Amino acid sequence: MLVVYIKERDGAVIEVFRTEVVLNSLNPTWIKKYTIAYHFEVVQTLLFHVFDVDTQFLNIEVKMLKLEEQQSLGEASCALSEIVTKPNRSLTLDLVRRVESVSSTHSQHHGKLTVHAEECFSSRTTAEMMLSCLDLESKDLFSKCDPFLVISKLVESGISIPVCKTEVLKNDHNPTWKPVFLNIQQVGSKDSPLVIECFNFNSNGKHDLIGKVQKSLADLEKIHSGREGENLFLPTLVGHDCENKILKSKLFVENFSETIQHTFLDYLAGGVELNFMVAIDFTASNGNPRLPDSLHYIDPSGRQNAYQKAIYEVGEVLQFYDTDKCFPAWGFGARPIDGPVSHCFNLNGSNNYCKVEGIRGIMMAYTSALFNVSLAGPTLFGHVINKAALIASQSLANEAQKYFVLLIITDGVVTDLQETKDALVKASDLPLSILIVGVGGADFKEMEILDADKGERLESSTGRVASRDIVQFVPFRDVQGGEVSIVQALLAELPTQFLTYMRSRDIKPRI
Repeated sequence: MLVVYIKERDGAVIEVFRTEVVLNSLNPTWIKKYTIAYHFEVVQTLLFHVFDVDTQFLNIEVKMLKLEEQQSLGEASCALSEIVTKPNRSLTLDLVRRVESVSSTHSQHHGKLTVHAEECFSSRTTAEMMLSCLDLESKDLFSKCDPFLVISKLVESGISIPVCKTEVLKNDHNPTWKPVFLNIQQVGSKDSPLVIECFNFNSNGKHDLIGKVQKSLADLEKIHSGREGENLFLPTLVGHDCENKILKSKLFVENFSETIQHTFLDYLAGGVELNFMVAIDFTASNGNPRLPDSLHYIDPSGRQNAYQKAIYEVGEVLQFYDTDKCFPAWGFGARPIDGPVSHCFNLNGSNNYCKVEGIRGIMMAYTSALFNVSLAGPTLFGHVINKAALIASQSLANEAQKYFVLLIITDGVVTDLQETKDALVKASDLPLSILIVGVGGADFKEMEILDADKGERLESSTGRVASRDIVQFVPFRDVQGGEVSIVQALLAELPTQFLTYMRSRDIKPRI
């Protein structure tokens, strides 16, 4: 019998599934399946433990069996993403048995376990909806209402993670937004709860909540077929309790349709890779790296600074989608030894080779660079974005099945805002997404402008509009100590950006 466990973020191990018992076999094939919701933005660690069930227990239901009474034949573990990125979605693992002796604990190999995954047909379904609101209230007495919607999925801890946003409609109390597309796999299932929030857009990035509803896709389909709107509500504090104030404003589902489309997992099965790149801010505003109050301070106790945390958490998820695990890594805003200030230098110190091996390689190159460059300025993004775009465009010219993800970690306000916009508009036609993490206490208002889903599409100095939104910005302080890791907040929208690119160019998965 095989028992499957899931390892939680806090390290806790929870049993989730038991197969049937296969009699008298050293080469069993189990029939029973376990259904799990795949979340791209989290490392989902699975543990497998094979037991030999003694003859005397064969009449007992598997879920009633006491595992401590069975003999362990071996165990193995992997991340779910390791299975789904394999061409045939099959992964073979060595079964290991821990043998404890007086002197040490060592592992012995005891056969192999092959795990196969297949995507549920229902998760291939994409819901297309056109949403509208009626009688939205103004948040300020004299101001107009500039509404937009944010659709979030609820995770186990009760925290919501945005998966989809509409455009902002100017001065409109009865808005109808462009259609939104939600893949069932993205949200979990058709019955998974979704939070739909209506905000009033503010250019400073502090948007006012007008009202919200909590509904599943199945509920939204019912609202569409019933033609009845759903009243928005606003959580309000009454004494120590939070109550929902029902508003006269209503949400309507104008259109609701479902189509079967290629999914993110289809492209992975077809051999598409995600290539991770990182660019780190070495400007002087970070503070002297040798002093504990610096954002670049390397703590001798091993406690990670915000830069190290962002590299590790994002890299830990993305590394599974890159076969060679060699990542381009750059720094910007510093003066390398005996040279002028550079706004894109190789983190490893090489003049002509920008790649490092693995997440550990990035960490080592980052620490080494701190002692080999002088922090300077200003904060310019244009150079590193253009460098990443060049790699993406060369890959495209070679018809490689690759999509690139650039992580920029910065403490400052971008100085070359127009040049950055120009670089992003140009890059929006390429297989590239850009994740920006803001560390420290700076005012990141301009970053909100780059994250175009908070407002209008970016426009270049020549008047060209970005073909799609490729930027996701998260201030580190917003997620620090919270239930949602920085990587969840950053990566939740990435599969949508990836699919938007593939579909707009009619690129089909090779399956």
